[in-house]
Amino acid sequence: MGFSDNRLRVFHAVAKHLSFTRAAEELDLTQPAITFQIRQLEEHFDTRLFDRHHNRITLTEAGKVALDYAERILELYHETEKSVHEMTGVTRGLIKLGASTTIGEYLLPTILSGYHEHYPDVKIRMTVDNTSQVVRKLEDATIDLGMVEGPVENSNLMVTPCMTDELVVILPPQSPLVRWEEIPLEQLVGVPFVSREEGSGTRAVVEALLAQTKLPYGRLNLALELGSTEAVKVAVEGGVGFGIVSLTALAKELRLNTLVMRRIQGMRLMRQLNFIYPKQKFRSKAVEAFLRFASQRCGVAPETLQIIA
Repeated sequence: MGFSDNRLRVFHAVAKHLSFTRAAEELDLTQPAITFQIRQLEEHFDTRLFDRHHNRITLTEAGKVALDYAERILELYHETEKSVHEMTGVTRGLIKLGASTTIGEYLLPTILSGYHEHYPDVKIRMTVDNTSQVVRKLEDATIDLGMVEGPVENSNLMVTPCMTDELVVILPPQSPLVRWEEIPLEQLVGVPFVSREEGSGTRAVVEALLAQTKLPYGRLNLALELGSTEAVKVAVEGGVGFGIVSLTALAKELRLNTLVMRRIQGMRLMRQLNFIYPKQKFRSKAVEAFLRFASQRCGVAPETLQIIA
């Protein structure tokens, strides 16, 4: 937790989430430990910082004042740590990274391996969620940095391009659609479609791109909605229908010929993979170093990354 007062961090987490459970998850503590720290802080101030209701809590007026100071104090702790570490020339600390599915499963592992070799004193805690969940965690300040594949519309977040990614149609080798080098859009009408779930960056991009065609998303024959690219690939391999996934995710299947990749005739399903982070929040030296390191490797294919990392 750094060298700052643990009670202050616990209070900040509970006040931010208005939930003892979510604060415990963020800080990797038990709920009784969270409750004990809050009780100690309230005894120290001799006042309640939270009003307890049946299934929720709210900040008291004293709690609101304490939260304002807690945020400023924690920010000063971060700045102090960064300044001292910069003087010693050592980059260390913890990066809490959130990545959407395609990036987290197929692009980031090799980048993280290379980063660890260059900065062995930095620990990285990565969670993989869909794009909307990564954005929510940034808004809640439970992660420092996000890498996402879907569009982001949030005026409080900085969006920095990482690389361009292509989405392609995937089919089982026995599919009649394989005969097309590029599949006419109308040929997909009626064919069972294996989709990502709502909130997925892949789904958002597919919906936006198809909205400009004669086959909007709503006309697809939606057979399954699944929570990961791996699940979509397995379902398509099993013969359910067709899917649309990142070309980055298909290296193994194309090599083994368990899936066939095709493009849609007359169009390319392109999207931008982005870094996202709060505009105003202080960033540690470790986070800034990771942004520089990952940016240099973003446009490089995963196979090449293993060589240069």
